[in-house]
Amino acid sequence: MTDPSGPDGVTSRGRVLIVSASALVVLLAIAFLLPVPFVKMAPGPTFNVIGTVDDKPVISIEGTTTYPTTGSLEMTTVMESGGPRGGLTFVDAMASWFNPADAVLPRELIYPDEVTGEEVKRRQAVMFSTSESDAVGAALNHLKRPVNKELVVTTVYGESPSDGLFQPMDHILSIDGLKVGQAQEVVETIRSNPIGTSFEFEVVRRIDGKDETKRLTVTSIANPDDGSLPLIGIGVGIFYAPDFNIDFTLEDVGGPSAGLMFTLGLIDKLTPADLTKGRTIAGTGTITPEGEIGPIGGIRQKLAGARNNGAELFLMPDEHCKEASGHVPDGLTVAAVSTVAQAVAAIQTWTSGGSPVGCPTDEG
Repeated sequence: MTDPSGPDGVTSRGRVLIVSASALVVLLAIAFLLPVPFVKMAPGPTFNVIGTVDDKPVISIEGTTTYPTTGSLEMTTVMESGGPRGGLTFVDAMASWFNPADAVLPRELIYPDEVTGEEVKRRQAVMFSTSESDAVGAALNHLKRPVNKELVVTTVYGESPSDGLFQPMDHILSIDGLKVGQAQEVVETIRSNPIGTSFEFEVVRRIDGKDETKRLTVTSIANPDDGSLPLIGIGVGIFYAPDFNIDFTLEDVGGPSAGLMFTLGLIDKLTPADLTKGRTIAGTGTITPEGEIGPIGGIRQKLAGARNNGAELFLMPDEHCKEASGHVPDGLTVAAVSTVAQAVAAIQTWTSGGSPVGCPTDEG
């Protein structure tokens, strides 16, 4: 038996093999380009908090004396792809496996619930705004300067009773005529009343540079996550406000890890001594108004990003020493700190030619 050939000399079996191979190539190409359920974390850009971005100072201060700064205090970031934002392909994920500065993690380890990209962006924006406020508190407390505390709306949840009624940064004065000053007081007031109760909030809202007092009435509903609890759909927190104006202009960056560097930037601008002495210093860490530095995510990526952008000293929470071990780039000195006072001291020691306190050499 023979396998007849066509006019081009290719047999029927050959045509089948060619078509099959072509189809396989197409399918493989599609598979390689399809999104995968992983999140890639890579070194991101850095931002000099005592410098400018798009010709705007990252930290703008008016109404009090400020001092010239030199050098840079670089806030480090992580570039994320995949997860709720999508965009990570099989090829991207495979390439990252071979890059020691990248990390590829299953989506559910970072985003255990089915959050959307918009929800992630909103949460990150709230945390970033909170880190700015906490940095103001930490810096002014470190400098022993007065700072006012205001109870404000930090976020308004969509499709809730508060949606379209409250606005972020509404300063809450009272509920049903009773003064409130702590977030827990708001929570207790709402939860101590049955679902369906109406509350009158007195708030101060800044409109076109002027403060206006408003009375807002909102009625609680059942919490979708726990039907036994009432909910009005706002998040509240303490905002730290000095008796002068501080404006943070950095946009499209989220999360709480900028707190430490914002604090150091404020300290540098508000004191006559030159903190950096012309050097490039990077760092990361959450901050509390009391000056305590907390852990963050992506420390290995931030170490790499800091060195890629010319940093010589890196400040990080001391809790990350074990995770960072073996991943500190050549030419980068690490200072492990747990308070703002320690961070300032580490910079002063290093710029004077000394060695700041680093991580223990034996991590056990």
